[in-house]
Amino acid sequence: MAELTESDTIRDQVRAKYAAAARAAASGAAAPASCCGPTEVALTDASGAQVFGDALYDADEAAAAQHAVAASLGCGVPTAVADLHEGETVLDLGSGAGADVLISARRVGPSGRVIGLDMTDEMLELARANAAQAGVTNAEFVKGHIEDMPLPDASVDVVISNCVINLSADKAAVLAEVARVLRPGGRFAVSDVIADPAMDEATRADMAQWTGCIAGALTREQFTEVLAAAGLVDVEIRETHRVHEFAGAAIIRARRPAQKDAGCCSTDALATCCEPAAKGDCCGDPAPAAAPASCGCSAPAV
Repeated sequence: MAELTESDTIRDQVRAKYAAAARAAASGAAAPASCCGPTEVALTDASGAQVFGDALYDADEAAAAQHAVAASLGCGVPTAVADLHEGETVLDLGSGAGADVLISARRVGPSGRVIGLDMTDEMLELARANAAQAGVTNAEFVKGHIEDMPLPDASVDVVISNCVINLSADKAAVLAEVARVLRPGGRFAVSDVIADPAMDEATRADMAQWTGCIAGALTREQFTEVLAAAGLVDVEIRETHRVHEFAGAAIIRARRPAQKDAGCCSTDALATCCEPAAKGDCCGDPAPAAAPASCGCSAPAV
């Protein structure tokens, strides 16, 4: 069993494993079937049921991005809950073979744009080939790390991801970057693995379980806390299916506060959180630039 050390080691292991998966997909090799093997990306659980990959997509989604879906290694279908609209800009974190990028590109239409971000050259090459084969022209694939996204502030309407955030050794940095690149009111809708609080230390310390999307997963409480710390609100976490003895796949949604409510209390809290005279300074419309980033009102003037 390989012991986890620092984040660069984890990143190198993840890159190597998913590069191998991309090469296998490009060569037409069969998808790996073993559970958390030392060199393959597992698609099945301990019982042999497929809990990752193309089986999670419905027929319409699979038809829209056939080759990319066939190479999918995700644990869900974030595009099914992202509520994408014509003309939106979408960012897919760890876009892999491009399945969710291509599905999103069709939903946002020619006036929209989809960006796939991935750190693996082999995956980027495969995704670009899949986009060309599908005839998708409103998508691009960019190399970079999800902890340090090469995008401007407030530049996307929606961030999606499919079983990638759990692979990062610095999830707080990832979600802070999500909040940075989202426009005010922008949405976060991802599929990822949520760990049970009872996950044992042996599983946590196993590199194969980390690169297999299990060991690095946050618990529901931890994910909620990290989202809140990044300034995202309206957090929703809903388990969809089990992927491991100690973990389940889930849909996780949140949003960046709109400009008018940035730094302000919720409607209910606003009624009681401070004296009326203090609310204008904290919760003006629009909120002043100096307003606090989290819910709360300024103290009454004395």
